[in-house]
Amino acid sequence: MHSLNTSAFALPDHLSPKADPQLIALDEEHFAAIAQNLEQSIADLSDRLDAVRKSPDRVSQEAMDRDLEVHRINSRLRVLRRFGLDLCLGRMVSADHPTPVYVGRLGLTDRAGRRLLLDWRSPAAEPFFGATHANPMGLASRRRYRWTRGRISDYWDEVFTADGFEGRAALDDLSAFIASLGANRTARMRDVLSTIQADQDAIIRAGSHGALVVDGGPGTGKTVVALHRAAYLLYAEPHVGHDRGGVLVVGPHHPYLAYVSDVLPSLGEEGVQTATLHDLVAEGATAAVETDCNVARLKSSAEFVMAIEAAVQFYEQPPAKGMTVETEWSDIWLSATDWAEAFEAAEPGVPHNEARDLVWETLLTILIDKETEEIQPESIRNALLRNRELQVAFGRAWPLLEAADVVGDLWSVPAYLRNCAPWLTAEDVNALQRTDPHSWTTSDLPLLDAARHRLGDPESSRRSRHLEIEIAAQQARMADVVADLVDSDDSEMLVMSMLRGDDLKNALIDDAALPTTDPDLLAGPFAHIVVDEAQELTDAQWHMLLRRCPSRSFTIVGDRAQARHGFTQSWQKRLQRIGLDRISVASLNINYRTPKEVMADAEPLIHAAIPDANVPTSVRSSDLPVIHGSVSELQSILDDWLASHAEGLACVIADPMFETTPRIRSLTAELSKGLEFDLVVLIDPDTFGTGIEGAVDRYVAMTRATQQLVILTSG
Repeated sequence: MHSLNTSAFALPDHLSPKADPQLIALDEEHFAAIAQNLEQSIADLSDRLDAVRKSPDRVSQEAMDRDLEVHRINSRLRVLRRFGLDLCLGRMVSADHPTPVYVGRLGLTDRAGRRLLLDWRSPAAEPFFGATHANPMGLASRRRYRWTRGRISDYWDEVFTADGFEGRAALDDLSAFIASLGANRTARMRDVLSTIQADQDAIIRAGSHGALVVDGGPGTGKTVVALHRAAYLLYAEPHVGHDRGGVLVVGPHHPYLAYVSDVLPSLGEEGVQTATLHDLVAEGATAAVETDCNVARLKSSAEFVMAIEAAVQFYEQPPAKGMTVETEWSDIWLSATDWAEAFEAAEPGVPHNEARDLVWETLLTILIDKETEEIQPESIRNALLRNRELQVAFGRAWPLLEAADVVGDLWSVPAYLRNCAPWLTAEDVNALQRTDPHSWTTSDLPLLDAARHRLGDPESSRRSRHLEIEIAAQQARMADVVADLVDSDDSEMLVMSMLRGDDLKNALIDDAALPTTDPDLLAGPFAHIVVDEAQELTDAQWHMLLRRCPSRSFTIVGDRAQARHGFTQSWQKRLQRIGLDRISVASLNINYRTPKEVMADAEPLIHAAIPDANVPTSVRSSDLPVIHGSVSELQSILDDWLASHAEGLACVIADPMFETTPRIRSLTAELSKGLEFDLVVLIDPDTFGTGIEGAVDRYVAMTRATQQLVILTSG
């Protein structure tokens, strides 16, 4: 926490003109008020947290409410303790009012009701990010701070009116932003909130209805925009909140998720789920890459996902013949029509395994109604439940199914596959068969996901019965307790008799003792999904996400020029093909990350393979040329870089023998996608291949560099 007696400014000597009290006195005064308020807020929240944790919880709903409140307070405390004064991003001065308004990561108000920090996501804060000289949005000036270890190490002023020039120390409207671009990289995405640009901010604040495509080449800030947009939507749109489904962020691989893992928590959002597509399916952890291109192509279609419906319906056909069901009182004829009536009880949309109980109960009702003897229905029901022949017949007609078995049978029973996917040729059917049907590949994952969604949990019936038994047992125990209390009640108004009421009897049930299961946090439904590197998704993979987002509210981030398997359609046609209809596209065309020296080599390479590739324009130069050399020089190049750079992160791409060190990563070209490094050393890029996939991998690998690119070859 920043001391109230220490200046918030720690400007280096060469910036001493900016330390003029006339320029920073107002800020110092305001920061002192923020520091005092932070101490009070942290103390108040800590007391509140202790009180909530000690509060009794009599029923499960109260316990749930208490846990949610604990989570909310903890989240707020973590942000306040983490940042201190550097919660403040900057300030803006209106052309109509001289008092500065300070913008922060979250809102902060003192006990007198004075607004100390305006939440960056609020509409009133929009000019701080969106104002330009062409459209000042009512601002006279804007100041951005650079924070280093909790104190201001630099700041920049931008002015939009003639009056704004008076007393300003820095009048370069790009200086803050360009300076931030040259900062050293770390293992996690750096904080860029204070330097969000106007074009980026407009995308961040766009509405959540429909699918918004954020299209842009390397270094345009697509990922930054998408993550800040997630935080903005959670704040600004109630129907996207955590209690309405929240947000899921889907990234291309785990190094990417680790890289961006700190962004949303730094914006005060800790409840956002992040995952790769593989994480959405249990088998994804061990699935191998599909090596047969034809098999991968066949399984990537939405049509094949639809085949899962036929695969399940195969097990939902009522018997064509009737049967006699024997009881101790009489024989009951169960006709094919009766079977069909019972199967029709399964409501549309109810998963197969969960509908099984309803079909079974309907079948029992039909048989009970057919009994002609004057027997209690409960007695007949118990007899039917013990009828082994009936249970076996029902198990064959409507079996409990596992997703792995249904999908596995497609790869081991050719006739089953032909029945479910009649459009396949004989050659296709043969290509899809394999010795071990459960030897899963990445191409199987969308089909397993579709099957699991269509089938539901095969254990749901068992858990439901267990739950009913446990509730009945508790009710019986409570009934005995209540009876004893009522019998011993000698009060004038016999208040204990109120315990016989159904509401109170249900309230006495101990919900904590009932059997529960851990929820699948990635199953959805989600109110909004952010998907990065979306140009790589197949139709089948898209259906994994559509299934989890009924609202069809997406932020889709990608670059058609970085699609490893080609992307010839427009975004609109591509997304319409998989079922989205409300589609808008926002383009980012400025490369803020990659130096001009690197792009000069990368641009002709990608244009040779993809002539219409949208290559962004770089706005900065590192004054470091691209170096070409021999693989034998790798270690000396890295040693020299480490010796001359006390900070920063490097990456060696495409050398499987090089092992990662604390400051030098070792990745494939594919796993480097979405990441950035001060130095990139690319090994034998010509071995990546001659087609589009090879060209894209080379382009992606080269454009990871923020300072310098080195290309080493073995020849």
